Amino acid sequence: MRRLGCLGLLVALLLFGAGVWVAQGWKGAGPLRRDATVTVAEGSSLAGAATALERAGVIASAHRFRLQARLFGSATPIRAGEYAIPARASASQVLALLQSGKVVQRLVVIPEGLPAVMVRDVLLRAGALSGDVAVPAEGSVLPDGYSFERGEPRAAVLARMQRAMRTYLAAAWARRKPTAAVTTPQQALVLASIVEKETGKPAERRMVAAVYSNRLRLGMPLQADPTVIYPITKGRPLGRRIRQSELRAKNGYNTYASTGLPVGPIANPGRLSIDAVLDPAPSRALYFVADGTGGHVFADTLEQHNANVKRWFAIRRARGEM
Repeated sequence: MRRLGCLGLLVALLLFGAGVWVAQGWKGAGPLRRDATVTVAEGSSLAGAATALERAGVIASAHRFRLQARLFGSATPIRAGEYAIPARASASQVLALLQSGKVVQRLVVIPEGLPAVMVRDVLLRAGALSGDVAVPAEGSVLPDGYSFERGEPRAAVLARMQRAMRTYLAAAWARRKPTAAVTTPQQALVLASIVEKETGKPAERRMVAAVYSNRLRLGMPLQADPTVIYPITKGRPLGRRIRQSELRAKNGYNTYASTGLPVGPIANPGRLSIDAVLDPAPSRALYFVADGTGGHVFADTLEQHNANVKRWFAIRRARGEM
Protein backbone atom coordinates (compact mmCIF):
# COMPACT_ATOMS: atom_id res chain seq x y z
CA MET A 1 0.00 0.00 0.00
CA ARG A 2 2.85 2.31 0.84
CA ARG A 3 4.37 1.63 -2.61
CA LEU A 4 1.07 2.39 -4.30
CA GLY A 5 0.79 5.59 -2.32
CA CYS A 6 4.29 6.66 -3.35
CA LEU A 7 3.54 5.79 -6.97
CA GLY A 8 0.35 7.81 -6.88
CA LEU A 9 2.19 10.75 -5.39
CA LEU A 10 4.83 10.50 -8.09
CA VAL A 11 2.20 10.44 -10.82
CA ALA A 12 0.48 13.41 -9.24
CA LEU A 13 3.77 15.30 -9.09
CA LEU A 14 4.49 14.47 -12.73
CA LEU A 15 1.05 15.60 -13.81
CA PHE A 16 1.44 18.75 -11.76
CA GLY A 17 4.84 19.38 -13.31
CA ALA A 18 3.45 18.82 -16.80
CA GLY A 19 0.61 21.20 -16.05
CA VAL A 20 3.04 23.84 -14.81
CA TRP A 21 5.15 23.36 -17.95
CA VAL A 22 2.14 23.78 -20.20
CA ALA A 23 0.72 26.73 -18.29
CA GLN A 24 4.04 28.52 -17.96
CA GLY A 25 4.19 31.50 -20.28
CA TRP A 26 0.56 31.34 -21.45
CA LYS A 27 -0.06 34.86 -20.21
CA GLY A 28 3.47 35.84 -19.30
CA ALA A 29 5.95 37.70 -21.52
CA GLY A 30 7.10 35.74 -24.55
CA PRO A 31 10.66 35.39 -25.91
CA LEU A 32 10.34 37.84 -28.85
CA ARG A 33 12.85 40.65 -28.29
CA ARG A 34 11.67 43.06 -31.03
CA ASP A 35 8.43 43.65 -32.91
CA ALA A 36 8.18 41.27 -35.85
CA THR A 37 5.85 40.15 -38.60
CA VAL A 38 4.87 36.54 -39.16
CA THR A 39 2.92 35.18 -42.12
CA VAL A 40 0.43 32.39 -41.61
CA ALA A 41 0.06 30.72 -44.99
CA GLU A 42 -3.34 30.07 -46.52
CA GLY A 43 -4.71 26.75 -45.28
CA SER A 44 -2.27 26.53 -42.36
CA SER A 45 -3.28 24.45 -39.35
CA LEU A 46 -2.52 25.48 -35.78
CA ALA A 47 0.50 23.18 -35.95
CA GLY A 48 1.80 24.91 -39.09
CA ALA A 49 1.27 28.35 -37.57
CA ALA A 50 3.02 27.27 -34.36
CA THR A 51 6.04 26.09 -36.34
CA ALA A 52 6.24 29.47 -38.13
CA LEU A 53 5.94 31.28 -34.79
CA GLU A 54 8.71 29.21 -33.21
CA ARG A 55 10.94 29.77 -36.24
CA ALA A 56 10.41 33.53 -35.91
CA GLY A 57 11.24 33.47 -32.18
CA VAL A 58 7.73 34.52 -31.14
CA ILE A 59 7.22 31.41 -28.99
CA ALA A 60 9.74 29.12 -27.34
CA SER A 61 8.08 25.83 -28.28
CA ALA A 62 5.58 25.00 -31.02
CA HIS A 63 4.55 21.84 -29.15
CA ARG A 64 3.85 23.68 -25.92
CA PHE A 65 1.98 26.44 -27.80
CA ARG A 66 -0.37 23.85 -29.33
CA LEU A 67 -1.04 22.29 -25.93
CA GLN A 68 -1.64 25.73 -24.39
CA ALA A 69 -4.00 26.67 -27.18
CA ARG A 70 -6.05 23.49 -26.70
CA LEU A 71 -6.19 23.79 -22.91
CA PHE A 72 -6.54 27.53 -22.39
CA GLY A 73 -7.51 29.06 -25.76
CA SER A 74 -10.87 29.34 -27.46
CA ALA A 75 -12.03 27.10 -30.28
CA THR A 76 -12.02 30.00 -32.79
CA PRO A 77 -9.99 28.98 -35.86
CA ILE A 78 -6.87 30.93 -36.82
CA ARG A 79 -6.88 32.98 -40.03
CA ALA A 80 -4.24 33.25 -42.71
CA GLY A 81 -2.35 36.48 -43.31
CA GLU A 82 0.57 38.62 -42.21
CA TYR A 83 0.53 39.57 -38.52
CA ALA A 84 2.45 42.22 -36.61
CA ILE A 85 3.60 40.62 -33.36
CA PRO A 86 4.67 43.02 -30.57
CA ALA A 87 7.83 42.28 -28.60
CA ARG A 88 7.32 40.04 -25.56
CA ALA A 89 3.79 39.07 -26.64
CA SER A 90 2.44 36.21 -24.55
CA ALA A 91 1.23 32.97 -26.12
CA SER A 92 -2.30 34.00 -25.16
CA GLN A 93 -1.95 37.32 -27.01
CA VAL A 94 -0.44 35.65 -30.06
CA LEU A 95 -3.26 33.13 -30.38
CA ALA A 96 -5.89 35.84 -29.94
CA LEU A 97 -4.22 37.89 -32.69
CA LEU A 98 -4.16 34.97 -35.12
CA GLN A 99 -7.81 34.25 -34.37
CA SER A 100 -8.82 37.90 -34.81
CA GLY A 101 -7.74 38.10 -38.45
CA LYS A 102 -6.30 41.59 -37.81
CA VAL A 103 -3.61 41.26 -40.44
CA VAL A 104 -1.08 43.90 -41.45
CA GLN A 105 -2.73 46.36 -43.82
CA ARG A 106 -0.45 47.86 -46.45
CA LEU A 107 -1.32 50.88 -48.55
CA VAL A 108 -0.95 51.71 -52.23
CA VAL A 109 -1.65 55.34 -53.15
CA ILE A 110 -2.92 56.58 -56.52
CA PRO A 111 -2.55 60.40 -56.77
CA GLU A 112 -5.11 62.53 -58.57
CA GLY A 113 -4.39 62.86 -62.28
CA LEU A 114 -2.17 59.78 -62.56
CA PRO A 115 -2.48 58.21 -66.04
CA ALA A 116 -3.34 54.54 -66.44
CA VAL A 117 0.16 53.46 -67.49
CA MET A 118 1.53 54.90 -64.25
CA VAL A 119 -1.22 53.29 -62.17
CA ARG A 120 0.16 49.98 -63.40
CA ASP A 121 3.67 51.14 -62.47
CA VAL A 122 2.51 51.87 -58.90
CA LEU A 123 0.93 48.42 -58.58
CA LEU A 124 4.02 46.69 -59.95
CA ARG A 125 6.25 48.54 -57.47
CA ALA A 126 4.15 47.28 -54.55
CA GLY A 127 6.33 44.24 -53.90
CA ALA A 128 3.97 42.72 -51.33
CA LEU A 129 1.34 42.21 -54.05
CA SER A 130 1.33 39.19 -56.34
CA GLY A 131 0.79 38.53 -60.04
CA ASP A 132 0.87 40.79 -63.08
CA VAL A 133 -1.76 43.33 -64.05
CA ALA A 134 -2.69 44.94 -67.36
CA VAL A 135 -2.81 48.68 -67.95
CA PRO A 136 -6.34 49.64 -66.91
CA ALA A 137 -8.71 51.65 -69.08
CA GLU A 138 -7.86 55.34 -68.79
CA GLY A 139 -10.06 57.13 -66.28
CA SER A 140 -11.37 53.90 -64.73
CA VAL A 141 -9.46 54.23 -61.43
CA LEU A 142 -10.49 56.50 -58.55
CA PRO A 143 -7.41 58.17 -57.05
CA ASP A 144 -7.15 57.31 -53.35
CA GLY A 145 -5.22 55.17 -50.88
CA TYR A 146 -6.09 51.46 -51.01
CA SER A 147 -5.18 48.96 -48.30
CA PHE A 148 -4.11 45.44 -49.18
CA GLU A 149 -2.68 42.33 -47.58
CA ARG A 150 0.64 40.71 -48.43
CA GLY A 151 0.27 38.31 -51.32
CA GLU A 152 -3.01 39.78 -52.57
CA PRO A 153 -3.25 39.77 -56.40
CA ARG A 154 -2.60 43.09 -58.11
CA ALA A 155 -5.65 42.48 -60.28
CA ALA A 156 -7.84 42.29 -57.16
CA VAL A 157 -6.57 45.65 -55.87
CA LEU A 158 -7.09 47.22 -59.31
CA ALA A 159 -10.65 45.87 -59.37
CA ARG A 160 -11.34 47.67 -56.07
CA MET A 161 -9.96 50.92 -57.50
CA GLN A 162 -12.19 50.62 -60.56
CA ARG A 163 -15.24 49.71 -58.50
CA ALA A 164 -14.62 52.81 -56.37
CA MET A 165 -14.58 54.99 -59.51
CA ARG A 166 -17.83 53.51 -60.83
CA THR A 167 -19.50 54.04 -57.47
CA TYR A 168 -18.31 57.63 -57.04
CA LEU A 169 -19.05 58.67 -60.63
CA ALA A 170 -22.59 57.32 -60.39
CA ALA A 171 -23.22 59.19 -57.14
CA ALA A 172 -21.69 62.43 -58.47
CA TRP A 173 -23.71 62.21 -61.68
CA ALA A 174 -26.92 61.80 -59.69
CA ARG A 175 -26.29 65.15 -57.93
CA ARG A 176 -25.07 67.08 -61.02
CA LYS A 177 -26.25 70.67 -61.46
CA PRO A 178 -28.18 72.01 -64.48
CA THR A 179 -25.15 74.21 -65.28
CA ALA A 180 -23.02 71.19 -66.20
CA ALA A 181 -22.11 71.20 -69.90
CA VAL A 182 -21.56 67.44 -70.13
CA THR A 183 -24.47 65.17 -70.99
CA THR A 184 -23.22 61.72 -69.94
CA PRO A 185 -21.13 60.29 -67.08
CA GLN A 186 -18.42 59.36 -69.59
CA GLN A 187 -18.23 62.95 -70.82
CA ALA A 188 -17.94 64.08 -67.21
CA LEU A 189 -15.01 61.70 -66.74
CA VAL A 190 -13.28 63.01 -69.88
CA LEU A 191 -13.68 66.67 -68.96
CA ALA A 192 -12.72 66.02 -65.34
CA SER A 193 -9.47 64.44 -66.50
CA ILE A 194 -8.60 67.65 -68.36
CA VAL A 195 -9.47 69.82 -65.37
CA GLU A 196 -7.31 67.56 -63.19
CA LYS A 197 -4.28 68.03 -65.43
CA GLU A 198 -4.74 71.79 -65.85
CA THR A 199 -4.58 72.87 -62.20
CA GLY A 200 -3.06 71.64 -58.97
CA LYS A 201 -5.03 74.09 -56.83
CA PRO A 202 -8.26 72.62 -55.46
CA ALA A 203 -9.85 76.08 -55.19
CA GLU A 204 -9.44 76.62 -58.95
CA ARG A 205 -11.06 73.44 -60.20
CA ARG A 206 -14.58 74.84 -60.54
CA MET A 207 -13.28 77.91 -62.40
CA VAL A 208 -11.23 75.80 -64.80
CA ALA A 209 -14.29 73.59 -65.29
CA ALA A 210 -16.33 76.74 -66.00
CA VAL A 211 -13.90 77.85 -68.74
CA TYR A 212 -14.05 74.52 -70.53
CA SER A 213 -17.80 74.20 -70.03
CA ASN A 214 -18.30 77.66 -71.59
CA ARG A 215 -16.08 76.75 -74.52
CA LEU A 216 -17.99 73.50 -75.08
CA ARG A 217 -21.30 75.36 -75.21
CA LEU A 218 -19.94 77.90 -77.72
CA GLY A 219 -18.27 75.27 -79.91
CA MET A 220 -14.82 76.72 -79.24
CA PRO A 221 -11.75 74.43 -79.20
CA LEU A 222 -10.80 73.60 -75.62
CA GLN A 223 -7.09 74.13 -76.41
CA ALA A 224 -5.85 72.15 -73.44
CA ASP A 225 -2.14 71.33 -73.65
CA PRO A 226 -2.42 68.00 -71.76
CA THR A 227 -4.66 66.66 -74.55
CA VAL A 228 -1.84 67.30 -77.04
CA ILE A 229 0.67 65.45 -74.89
CA TYR A 230 -1.49 62.41 -74.06
CA PRO A 231 -1.35 60.57 -77.42
CA ILE A 232 2.43 61.09 -77.49
CA THR A 233 3.30 59.74 -74.04
CA LYS A 234 0.04 58.16 -72.78
CA GLY A 235 0.16 60.64 -69.93
CA ARG A 236 3.80 60.33 -68.92
CA PRO A 237 5.78 63.61 -68.71
CA LEU A 238 6.75 64.95 -72.13
CA GLY A 239 10.06 66.38 -70.96
CA ARG A 240 10.13 69.12 -73.59
CA ARG A 241 7.99 71.84 -75.12
CA ILE A 242 5.10 70.92 -77.41
CA ARG A 243 5.98 71.18 -81.12
CA GLN A 244 3.88 73.11 -83.62
CA SER A 245 3.36 69.91 -85.61
CA GLU A 246 1.91 68.28 -82.50
CA LEU A 247 -0.52 71.18 -81.98
CA ARG A 248 -1.85 70.52 -85.49
CA ALA A 249 -2.08 66.73 -85.18
CA LYS A 250 -5.56 65.23 -85.46
CA ASN A 251 -5.69 62.08 -83.37
CA GLY A 252 -8.93 62.19 -81.40
CA TYR A 253 -7.32 63.80 -78.35
CA ASN A 254 -5.78 67.07 -79.53
CA THR A 255 -8.21 69.83 -78.53
CA TYR A 256 -6.29 72.43 -80.55
CA ALA A 257 -6.96 70.61 -83.81
CA SER A 258 -10.58 69.66 -83.06
CA THR A 259 -13.55 71.07 -81.18
CA GLY A 260 -15.43 69.20 -78.48
CA LEU A 261 -14.13 66.67 -75.99
CA PRO A 262 -11.35 64.17 -76.66
CA VAL A 263 -12.35 60.61 -77.47
CA GLY A 264 -11.51 59.51 -73.94
CA PRO A 265 -10.03 60.56 -70.60
CA ILE A 266 -6.37 61.59 -70.46
CA ALA A 267 -5.83 60.63 -66.80
CA ASN A 268 -7.64 59.35 -63.72
CA PRO A 269 -9.43 62.36 -62.21
CA GLY A 270 -10.11 62.70 -58.50
CA ARG A 271 -13.34 63.46 -56.71
CA LEU A 272 -12.90 67.25 -56.70
CA SER A 273 -12.40 67.44 -60.47
CA ILE A 274 -15.41 65.21 -61.12
CA ASP A 275 -17.50 67.38 -58.82
CA ALA A 276 -16.20 70.53 -60.52
CA VAL A 277 -17.36 69.62 -64.03
CA LEU A 278 -20.77 68.63 -62.68
CA ASP A 279 -21.07 71.93 -60.79
CA PRO A 280 -18.83 74.49 -62.53
CA ALA A 281 -18.35 77.96 -61.07
CA PRO A 282 -20.84 80.64 -62.19
CA SER A 283 -18.53 82.45 -64.61
CA ARG A 284 -18.36 83.64 -68.24
CA ALA A 285 -14.60 83.14 -68.38
CA LEU A 286 -13.23 81.65 -71.59
CA TYR A 287 -9.50 81.93 -70.95
CA PHE A 288 -6.92 81.40 -68.24
CA VAL A 289 -3.16 81.66 -67.93
CA ALA A 290 -0.60 81.11 -65.16
CA ASP A 291 -0.25 83.94 -62.65
CA GLY A 292 3.21 83.14 -61.34
CA THR A 293 2.08 81.78 -57.97
CA GLY A 294 1.16 78.28 -59.06
CA GLY A 295 -2.38 79.34 -59.89
CA HIS A 296 -4.12 81.04 -62.81
CA VAL A 297 -5.80 84.30 -63.73
CA PHE A 298 -9.08 84.06 -65.67
CA ALA A 299 -10.55 86.30 -68.37
CA ASP A 300 -13.91 86.69 -70.09
CA THR A 301 -12.53 88.28 -73.27
CA LEU A 302 -9.56 87.71 -75.54
CA GLU A 303 -8.39 91.29 -74.91
CA GLN A 304 -8.27 90.67 -71.14
CA HIS A 305 -6.55 87.35 -71.72
CA ASN A 306 -3.86 88.85 -73.93
CA ALA A 307 -3.10 91.41 -71.22
CA ASN A 308 -2.82 88.58 -68.68
CA VAL A 309 -0.49 86.67 -70.99
CA LYS A 310 1.78 89.73 -71.29
CA ARG A 311 2.00 89.95 -67.52
CA TRP A 312 2.84 86.24 -67.32
CA PHE A 313 5.59 86.63 -69.92
CA ALA A 314 7.01 89.57 -67.95
CA ILE A 315 7.12 87.39 -64.83
CA ARG A 316 8.94 84.66 -66.75
CA ARG A 317 11.45 87.10 -68.19
CA ALA A 318 12.14 88.48 -64.72
CA ARG A 319 12.81 84.94 -63.55
CA GLY A 320 15.18 84.31 -66.46
CA GLU A 321 12.89 81.70 -67.99
CA MET A 322 12.56 83.50 -71.35
